Amino acid sequence: QVQLVESGGGLVQPGGSLRLSCVASGFTFSSYVMTWVRQAPGKGPEWVSSITNGGGGTSYADSVKGRFTISRENAKNTLYLQMNSLKPEDTGLYYCARGGWGVVPREYRGQGTQVTVSS
Repeated sequence: QVQLVESGGGLVQPGGSLRLSCVASGFTFSSYVMTWVRQAPGKGPEWVSSITNGGGGTSYADSVKGRFTISRENAKNTLYLQMNSLKPEDTGLYYCARGGWGVVPREYRGQGTQVTVSS
C-alpha cells in the first residue's frame, strides 16, 4: 500500500531553517508528481509546492517563493523541502502527498511533521 512518512520538523526561531523529508513506498515514486501541503492551526490545508516526477519542474505558492526549495531523490524514494528564512506564519503541520500541481491532493498523504516558528 502507499505509504508516505515525513520527518524533519521541529521548533525554530524566526529566520531559521529546516529541511523536511518524505520517504515513499508502495508505488513507483519516480512516476509521480509530488507535493508538499501545510495546515496551520484552525485553518484548511494549503498547497505549498509541487515537483515533477523527474525533478526538472517545480512550482511554489507565492507565500513561500524564494524561501523554500522542493527537491527529490528518486533513487531513494525521497522528497525534500528546504525551508529558509522561516516566519511565524509558516507554522503548521507539513505533509507530503502524491500527485497534485498547484492544488491539495486528496488521495494519498502522510501523517505530517509539525513545524513551529517562534521566538
